[in-house]
Amino acid sequence: MMEGFRNLFRLTISCVLIFCCCFFSNANKCYADSKVTVIDQRKEIKRSLESLKDLDYQTWQIIVYPSSNESKNLILRIVGYPGSLRIDHPTDLVVKSGRKTWNLKDITKNSKIKVESLNDSAAEFALSSLIPELDKNRPLRLSLPGLINDLPIPPYLVSEWRSLAK
Repeated sequence: MMEGFRNLFRLTISCVLIFCCCFFSNANKCYADSKVTVIDQRKEIKRSLESLKDLDYQTWQIIVYPSSNESKNLILRIVGYPGSLRIDHPTDLVVKSGRKTWNLKDITKNSKIKVESLNDSAAEFALSSLIPELDKNRPLRLSLPGLINDLPIPPYLVSEWRSLAK
């Protein structure tokens, strides 16, 4: 009787281990979510989408997309949790990488269509002054005065933004 119990126990443990190995070996790699959106069956828009936490453990959604199909000018949209904060516009975004610092202009209110569709917890910034100066995929640190103290942007995401600009 005891031998049968041991065999059943070994079989159960083996099945659990096999299941765990299969489950964890198929886990997604740590890459940004690059999407291609089809509009009007003829136009594609490539964008980068990632959710990141700042050093205060607030989650932010970071979206980078071209300003138009023909343009390589990229727009960075930062979205916080709706209802938990309000971004006053215009507020410049401070971007740091090592000793370099950039101030990105708030362009949220430039387009009436975008302003109507964006809520108070979102802001947009032009990346045209930043992307050409990034020659390597080094991490960035974003800060939005009064809202984001320090939001680290990992190198794989910087690489994806640079590839969208090409």
